[in-house]
Parts: sequence; structure tokens; C-alpha cells
Amino acid sequence: MLSRPPKNQIAIEAARDFLVKAGRRRRVRPSGVLRFGVDLGTATVVIAAVDAAGAPVYWNSVGCGAVRDGVVVNFSDAVAAVSKLKAQAEDALGVAVESAATAYPPGVPQSDARACRFVLEAARIDCRALTDEVSAAQALLRIDSGAIVDVGGGSTGVGVVQQGQIVSLDDRPGGGHHLNLILAGALGISIEDAEALKIAGRAEHAAILKPGIERIATSIARQIGGIAVDAIHLVGGAVMLPGTDEIISRFLGRQVHAYPHSDLVTPFGIAMS
Repeated sequence: MLSRPPKNQIAIEAARDFLVKAGRRRRVRPSGVLRFGVDLGTATVVIAAVDAAGAPVYWNSVGCGAVRDGVVVNFSDAVAAVSKLKAQAEDALGVAVESAATAYPPGVPQSDARACRFVLEAARIDCRALTDEVSAAQALLRIDSGAIVDVGGGSTGVGVVQQGQIVSLDDRPGGGHHLNLILAGALGISIEDAEALKIAGRAEHAAILKPGIERIATSIARQIGGIAVDAIHLVGGAVMLPGTDEIISRFLGRQVHAYPHSDLVTPFGIAMS
């Protein structure tokens, strides 16, 4: 009798297949009603859509500095970014974006998190769901056990999953922006240029950023605490640099799973929420 693959392995392969398809950015014929998600990130705002079968249909992004560490610091700019993405999605898909889900970092107080809902409403989008970013990532990954680590622009969120449920959730400062600062200082360039180089994913920059990545790994360990975790699942735009998973794996002595187009995990997970 053939043994069945472990639940986590099935989920990992399914998530990677989903993200490869999403990353191609090819127009697909949607099936049924579309579900939209809006990710109000520190560096960019992303809109994503899945069809009734849960398949990726569309995504688009725009640079925006209106959100800092999950807190809306420039409401009008955030609304303008979402409105622009809404119009472009409607033009590309031929459907109205009437409702969408959105998310916030786990460490943001509910009073601040509600501002994300208000941004959508001001852009004439009904906010059908407001969730934390780690739970949104789990909506796509659907792992059975392990730790989901969402490295955002300003903070790193960690959710420990047991039997498919998040049992521990935390968020601490330190993320992609801090890596930008290290790269900018080492190369003598602007923060904006450092962000572009980091996104480009040039392997030679991994050595420069290793101390910053190890500080993120230290934060991950503190957030996991004494909970037994068999593996770590990395998501977020800040961990797309080649070698990041290997650095964290060696530093923590744990298995680390990386995903293609990891910056799309949370946006599409929000759409699925």
C-alpha cells in the first residue's frame, strides 16, 4: 500500500502551485463571482482576486507610503491608491469591485486596524472582512502545523499553527524597511534605491543583509517561545531575497520553507478570507 504524503507537504505543494500561477500574471477566465482582497502594505498597496473555485485571477499593486507598520498615517493617499487599483481592476476584469477584505499586522490595536476598513469604504468598496495578516496567509497556505512568519515592511508577524488552527499570534518591530536601511548604508544609496535592489533579489546582497536577517530570525524565535514547531513558513516581500530562508534556517536550526512570489501570499490570502 502506498503511503499518503504528509498533510503539510500536500499544502506546501498546493500553495507553491497557486503562487506560480498567480505570478505569471496571465489573464484567466474567471469562474463565478470574484472575491477581492486589498493589502495595505508599508511600501505598496496590492489588490488581488480569486474566482469561485479559489484560483488566482488577477493582482496589481501601486507604490504607496500612506501606511506605516499597519497604521494608516496618510488617509487620503491610502484612499487614492485603493481607488486607483479599484478602477484598474474593473477595467481589466470587466466587473465592479463592490466588496473586498483587508488585513492588518497582528500587533496593531483594533482601534487602528479599523482605519483599514475606513480606507476601503472611502474608496467605495464594502469591507466584507477585516482580519490579521498571518491568518490571511494561513487562508492560502492551509498548513497543518508549523509557524507562519510574515515579514512585512515594518514588522514581523508570527503565527504558530497546530492541527490547522493558529494557537499563538504575535507581531514585533523589524522587517523589510530595516533591511533597506542596512543596504542603503552599506552601498551609500537612497532608501528607495535599496528597496528596488532588495526586490530585484540579487544574491550578492544576501551577505550584506545577513545581520539584519539574523535579527529577524531572533525575533521569530522570541515570538515562537517554547512552543514546539517543526518548520517555519516564510511569506512577505521582505524575504524574497535569495538565501534568506537558508540564513534563517541555519540561525534557528529549524527547517524553513520559502515560497515563490511570497509577496503575494498575504494579498491572495486576504481575498480568500
